[in-house]
Amino acid sequence: MRVAAGVDGGPQAWRAVAVAFTAMFTTFGVAYGFGAFLVPMSQDLGTGRGATATVFSLTTLALFGLGALSGAAVDRVGPRRVVLLGAVSLGLGLVVVSRATSLWQALLGHGLGVGLAVACCYVPLVAVVGGWFQARRTLAVGVAVSGIGLGTLVGAPVAAALIDAVGWRDAYLVLAAAGTSVLLLCALLVRAAPVHLDAVHVPLLPRLRTPVYLKLYGAGLLLSVGLFVPFVHLPSYAVDRGASTVAGAALVGVIGAASVVGRLALGAAAGRLGVLRTYQGCFALIAGSFAVWLADLRGDGSYAVLVVFAVLLGVGYGGFVALGPPLVAEVFGVQGLGGLLGVLYTSAAFGSAVGPPLAGALITASDGYGSSVTGALAVLGLALAVVLRVGTRRTPVVS
Repeated sequence: MRVAAGVDGGPQAWRAVAVAFTAMFTTFGVAYGFGAFLVPMSQDLGTGRGATATVFSLTTLALFGLGALSGAAVDRVGPRRVVLLGAVSLGLGLVVVSRATSLWQALLGHGLGVGLAVACCYVPLVAVVGGWFQARRTLAVGVAVSGIGLGTLVGAPVAAALIDAVGWRDAYLVLAAAGTSVLLLCALLVRAAPVHLDAVHVPLLPRLRTPVYLKLYGAGLLLSVGLFVPFVHLPSYAVDRGASTVAGAALVGVIGAASVVGRLALGAAAGRLGVLRTYQGCFALIAGSFAVWLADLRGDGSYAVLVVFAVLLGVGYGGFVALGPPLVAEVFGVQGLGGLLGVLYTSAAFGSAVGPPLAGALITASDGYGSSVTGALAVLGLALAVVLRVGTRRTPVVS
């Protein structure tokens, strides 16, 4: 397939990577920093941890679920308008949650406002980067989505420090001002990928019905049920085991830092081992990391063990995020990639909507974390079994 000039290494192509990195760093830093707000928000609003965790779940439901719409939108109207909508949504949403007096207001502001903001940056900009690259697509997408990991690394500890300094409500106002400014700049700089010269429209629905796509969707759904539990409950678990508030929040940052390694190292490994095989290995690594968390539960409790868990989870999570788009592009091509990724990420939306609240309910009911971690590990094992059944042969597309 012939492609327009400037693809695979020109300055405009790498500018697209920089914009995507910055937007994901900002939006995911805010979204995944919620663990630091869980306890003070719960205390202020008079809600339990399980109920308050639904704020994060609605956020992930929106950020992944709305990706089906934002991915299709970027294919139609271009990335600038979509990212601009994300900037507005982030600012308004955080202002609303900073003034919340009841849980439904926090759900509206953070769940929908922040969720829509991330959705307007994640799938659209991954698709833009994928369109700017061909031979080096895996590398470019890996660099772009490493912004998610660094945002996670910085977001939770910064949020905890802001809460200690000015309280959780004013902390959200600070994040609103900073985050909106960054996204407005990203909207100004982003540019759509060049059109492929011999591209033809390929219908979306037939590809969604293929066995390989359905298996990828099912595996992602199951994985997400367990994957997002630590983003909400690991900080409070660490505090219950004797760590400080900032140290507990820092574990989410460790996940983020390790995910950067996963995105880059596993992206490079995919060039030798194959994208699909490396992607399957990420599922195995994530499931194995939860076995480490379970071992900590059954032992005396050690912050060092939790760091090991966070590192293993982060590497697997980073590879899972980085390799998904290249895998879909490898199987289906780049035409309509935004729509394909958007629908695929609704699996993460539904899984993340179930996992953290269910874990919170189990923690409250059992007055401990054993059942929630064990259940998450079992679901992750099922996810691994499904993804191992994904074939490697390119899927033919028929209308």
